[in-house]
Amino acid sequence: MKTVKYAAEIVKELQRSVTLISEEETEKLADRIQTAGKIFLAGAGRSGFMGRAFAMRLMHMGFNAYVVGETVTPGIGPDDLLIIGSGSGETQSLAAMARKAKQLGASVVTVTIHPDSTLGSLSDFSVKLPGTPKEQKNADGVTIQPMASLFEQTLIVLYDAVILGLMDQKDQSSRQMFGRHANLE
Repeated sequence: MKTVKYAAEIVKELQRSVTLISEEETEKLADRIQTAGKIFLAGAGRSGFMGRAFAMRLMHMGFNAYVVGETVTPGIGPDDLLIIGSGSGETQSLAAMARKAKQLGASVVTVTIHPDSTLGSLSDFSVKLPGTPKEQKNADGVTIQPMASLFEQTLIVLYDAVILGLMDQKDQSSRQMFGRHANLE
């Protein structure tokens, strides 16, 4: 097995991938996060896991951040923000969430490979990430990885980079964030 070799190729793919992200779109996302009343994260499958990780870091920073579908998640309304991670932008359950959020007056941002998708059209704006959706139609050498792995990895790297930018803007340290970390474990 060539595990270390594969890992090195994944890192190369990620290096290429992050250079294709729009700084303007990510700044717009960070600005909208700072003005949101509550922030809700959604995604299906592995993209959903990345959203959960982002919600946790936003909470560590002191934002009111929630994961859609959890039993303790409050209702969404005006001044709130729904951030959806979806490679294809066509996941129907997420499109239904976006429609409902818009009906209730919330803003919607989709992080996706396809800003011209259903979710992209339902959003106030999209952040475009490179990658291939899970079916990998026409992938032709974009990635050695299966399904949407490159998108999902780029998604968590983007989310972590947004956190670093917000930490810088709010002059927060990791030590301050740790004070909001779970301490009942």
